[in-house]
Amino acid sequence: QVQLVESGGGSVQAGGSLRLSCAASGSIYRSACMGWFRQSPGSERAGVAAHYTGGAGRSYYADSVEGRFTISLDRGRREVYLHMTNLQPEDTATYYCAARWSGDCSLGAPYDYWGQGTQVNVFS
Repeated sequence: QVQLVESGGGSVQAGGSLRLSCAASGSIYRSACMGWFRQSPGSERAGVAAHYTGGAGRSYYADSVEGRFTISLDRGRREVYLHMTNLQPEDTATYYCAARWSGDCSLGAPYDYWGQGTQVNVFS
């Protein structure tokens, strides 16, 4: 059984930083895509960043976060992180960790497993 548990959300002033964590249990972490998505009220869920766990694969980023957010992995801890800097009010959303069995980690691909989400609020 696959389980993804996010943590690290909170409230921060614009220009600040946060780090989200996602702990993966079950068989999903090895050779899989791990990604972060977000959804704000009235909007569809959208991809933020993703990375393949099985090797030196590339990272994928949404244009809106490129240069500000970084996805990273700790394979020993089976965790994936989203380092968010220069946060802006438009980054306010519920952030979800997701995973899929594939080497294609593009943000438009269908992801199979989802965490329950962690809330990020950015105020000006």
